[in-house]
Amino acid sequence: MSLLRIDSSIQGDGSSSSALADQVVAEFRAVRPSEPIVTRHLGEQPLPADAWRAALGAKAVPEEQRTPADRAALALAVEVADELRAADAAVLALPLYNYGVSQHVKTWIDLVIAGVDDPVGLLTGTPVVLVTTRGGAYGPGTPREGWDHNTGYLRRILADVWGADLTVIEREFTLVGINPALDEFREHAATLRKSAEEAAAEAGRSLAA
Repeated sequence: MSLLRIDSSIQGDGSSSSALADQVVAEFRAVRPSEPIVTRHLGEQPLPADAWRAALGAKAVPEEQRTPADRAALALAVEVADELRAADAAVLALPLYNYGVSQHVKTWIDLVIAGVDDPVGLLTGTPVVLVTTRGGAYGPGTPREGWDHNTGYLRRILADVWGADLTVIEREFTLVGINPALDEFREHAATLRKSAEEAAAEAGRSLAA
C-alpha cells in the first residue's frame, strides 16, 4: 500500500498544516511501518507556473511538432498525474492563502488535469485526507464568512471531479498566538487545535486500516 503526501505550506517548520499531516502519517506508520510514502512539497519545490500552458500546447499538436520545452512540460504533467493515480491513499496538506488555494496548489491541480486524457474519476475509491488550515476564522457569523474559497474548491476537485473518498480536517485560528489582535481567542483556538489533532490521528489510523 503506497501513500502519497503533498504539502504546500510556505511556513517551513512552523506550518500548522504540515504538523497535522505529520500526525496523520505517524498514525499510518505506526500500523504500516514498511509501506512506501511518496512525498512532494509544492511550497518548497514549486512546479513551474508556465508548465500547464506548455503541456496543453504540447497535447494540441503532433509529437514531432513539439518543442523540447513542450515535451518537458507534458512529461511533468504526466508525472504528477501518474504519481497521484498510483497512490493507494493520499494525505494533502493544503492551507488557505489569500482566501483561496495557493498558486503552487493551483499549478499542481492544473498539471494533473493536463496529464490525463480525462480527469473525471482519477481517484475513484482512493482514500484521501485533506488537511487545510486558516489563520483566522471563516465560519458562520464571523466577519470573514464566505471568504474561504479554498476548502469548497478543493472538495469540488478532489471528491466531485476526481472521485476521492475524501476526509477533510480543518483547523482555524492558526494565527492566534502570533497575531496579537487575536489574543482574545486563545482558548477557542486551543480547542480547535485539539479537535484537529484528534481528527488527524483518527484519519491516520483509518488510512492504515
